[in-house]
Amino acid sequence: MNIPANNSNHSIVVGKYAIITPGYHYFKIKGNNSHTTAYPEIESIQIDALTPNEIKYNKSSYLAAPSTHLRYQVPGDSVVKWLYTEVMVPKEVENSIHAYYETNGFHSGYGGLQINNEQERRFIFSIWSLYKTDNPKEIPAQFAVNLKSKGDKVFTGDFGNEGSGGHSHLVYPWKANQTYHFLSGIKSIAGDSATYIGYYAMPEDNYTWHLLSQWTQNKTDTKTGFKNLYAFVENFGNNGDNFFKAYYGNQWIITPTGNWIELNQAKFTTTAHPQRHQRFDYGAGVEGNLFYMYSGGFKHLKNIDAGDIISRKLNGKHPLIDFTKL
Repeated sequence: MNIPANNSNHSIVVGKYAIITPGYHYFKIKGNNSHTTAYPEIESIQIDALTPNEIKYNKSSYLAAPSTHLRYQVPGDSVVKWLYTEVMVPKEVENSIHAYYETNGFHSGYGGLQINNEQERRFIFSIWSLYKTDNPKEIPAQFAVNLKSKGDKVFTGDFGNEGSGGHSHLVYPWKANQTYHFLSGIKSIAGDSATYIGYYAMPEDNYTWHLLSQWTQNKTDTKTGFKNLYAFVENFGNNGDNFFKAYYGNQWIITPTGNWIELNQAKFTTTAHPQRHQRFDYGAGVEGNLFYMYSGGFKHLKNIDAGDIISRKLNGKHPLIDFTKL
C-alpha cells in the first residue's frame, strides 16, 4: 500500500478479521521496501468491535508486567519466629530480566531471587524502617535499621523509593530449574526494637545455610513474631512483554517453642487493576505440591481472580534445621 509523501493524516482500512478464540492478539506492521527507512509515522490504530467492551487492552502508561502475590494463611493464634520456604524458577523464563521472585515476605521485610540483567543474578534480604519515607537519608536515628552482621561477599546498604531501610544482596549465578531454600528469623525482640536475620541455601553445596544479613529494626511494631507472610512475582523494569514465572513450595513456620506448622493455603492478589493497570496476563495455581505464579508476556490469560484461595498438598515432613548453629 502506497501512502502519499506529505504531512497530512490518512486513515487506511486494513481489513476485517475474525477472532476465533479469546486471548492476546497483535498487529505486526512492516514496510514493503527493505531499501528505505522513510516510512510514515503511525499515530494510532482504530479497532471497531461488534459490541462495546469486546476488546480489552492496557490503557495505562505502566509497561511492566503486573505483580502477583501469594498471601499465606497462617493459623490465627500462631506466633511465628522462623519462616522457611523453597523456590524454583523454570527454564522458560531464565532470560526474563528485571525479575524479583520473592519468597520470604513479611510485614517488615522480604527476601528471594532476582534477575537484574543479562549478566547478574542475586540472593536478596531487606528490612524496612517503619518511618514513612522513600529517602533513606530522611530516616531519624530512632527509626534506623542497623546492620548487625552479614555473610561473605554480601553487599549491604540503604534502599529507598519503595519505603526505606536496610538492604543486602549476594551476586551469585543461581540456575533455572534448581530449587533454592530461604530462611528468615527473628533473633530477638527487646524494648522497641527487633532483630531479623536471613539465610539462603543452594543445591551446589548440599543446602548448607549461608548468612545474607542480620538487621535491628528500631521503633518496631513486632511484639511477638512475623506477620503478613507472602511471596510474589515482580517485574521491576519496563519489559512487561517478557514472561515471568516461579514455583513455590514446602512453606513452614516455626514457633518460639520449636513447633513446625506447614502452610499450604494462600490468597492470591495482583497489581493488575481495571483502571490503574489493565493487564490480563497473570495467574496462579498448583502443580503437584507446589504453588506457582506467572505474569507478563501476553501469553496466558488470567486463570484466577484476586482474593481466591488456593491450596497445595501437604508434604507432612518438615526439613531438618539445627537452629543452634545459625
